[in-house]
Amino acid sequence: SRITRTALPIIATTTLGQSTATISLLTAAQLAPGLLVALVAGGFIDRGHKRRILIGADLVRAGVIVSLTLAWFLGVLSIVHVIVVGALVGGASALFQITDNAYLPALIAKPDLAEGNAKIESTEAIAEITGPASAGVLIAVLGAPLTVVIDAATYLWSALMLGRIQTVEQPAPPSASLTLSKTRRGHDLRVGMRAVFGHSMVRPIVISYCVWSISGGFFMALYTPYCLRELQLSETLFGVIVAMGGVGSLAGALVSRRFVRAIGFGPALVTCSAMSLVFALLIPIAGSSVTGGSLVVILGFLAVHQLIGDGFSVAFVIQAVTLRQTVLPKEVLGRANAAIQVCTSIILPVSALLAGALAELAGIHTAIWVGVLIGLLSPVFLLPLRRLRDIPLH
Repeated sequence: SRITRTALPIIATTTLGQSTATISLLTAAQLAPGLLVALVAGGFIDRGHKRRILIGADLVRAGVIVSLTLAWFLGVLSIVHVIVVGALVGGASALFQITDNAYLPALIAKPDLAEGNAKIESTEAIAEITGPASAGVLIAVLGAPLTVVIDAATYLWSALMLGRIQTVEQPAPPSASLTLSKTRRGHDLRVGMRAVFGHSMVRPIVISYCVWSISGGFFMALYTPYCLRELQLSETLFGVIVAMGGVGSLAGALVSRRFVRAIGFGPALVTCSAMSLVFALLIPIAGSSVTGGSLVVILGFLAVHQLIGDGFSVAFVIQAVTLRQTVLPKEVLGRANAAIQVCTSIILPVSALLAGALAELAGIHTAIWVGVLIGLLSPVFLLPLRRLRDIPLH
């Protein structure tokens, strides 16, 4: 999936020659459907067959991505098509992520969740290492529209692997209806919101996520055009730099639990969040006069951010997701995950659009600075958890 994530903004930037504002619109279109999915899907996931939902999301993504290649082959590829594909993939990906986080506790016991999440993030990190780097090379050789068809095949592979899971899910209560009526949706959303904002240990993490999402929207909208246009990186070098984040993510996944054991769960949460966002300062610094215009120095700043910043970010995600899966009842996890998705899905596309507008008005470098500085506020909201030594298992 990293291939398409890398390729879509490159298609908009290089193949179709779109402006920074249009690319930010593409980013918003990829993020906004997550809100709609989160509003309607939380209870459906809790009451439904999670494995089937995951497989369905994979098949949808494979189909819509293939349409990009077909449109390019027929000579009718447009930015509207790219945006629509981004929206459909974004919606299916949001559904997959919400379901994924609710499904894991059905497969393994609570004491194993930290290790399970670390292993999942390790595979994500390996994908981050291989996906963008291979995407950069493949795009340079084949072109972005042809490269994405490889990603479609990987979604089919994912569906096949999910189909091999043998664990039988616990059936939903007989009285639980799968209806998606307005009343049911409203009730499900309220249940999810109460679960995450009513829990003293989950609430600070969700608020921190929301602030982090403002910075994340800026990053997702501006990072590709910033690197390709402002810093003049080639698609291949850009892919390699993004892949460095995978190396850092793998390291973060491997050391997250050791870090928690060394300093305690709460201090680890605060430290990992703060360090990830502090190292994001290297992104705008790479475009400043400090580098003297040296490509080697620019690449060094970007690589260090990807290696260390992403490492701490993944360590934080493992800790935050594990806490949520452990302290919240399994029967509300889908709705709790959906509630969090609602919060971030409102913020991410809005901040992406604001980032594009600010980049057009004040320049992309200034907009990058604004996004990074906003992100530095996020760890402050985790301070109520700073004395938490361990996650309570009961």
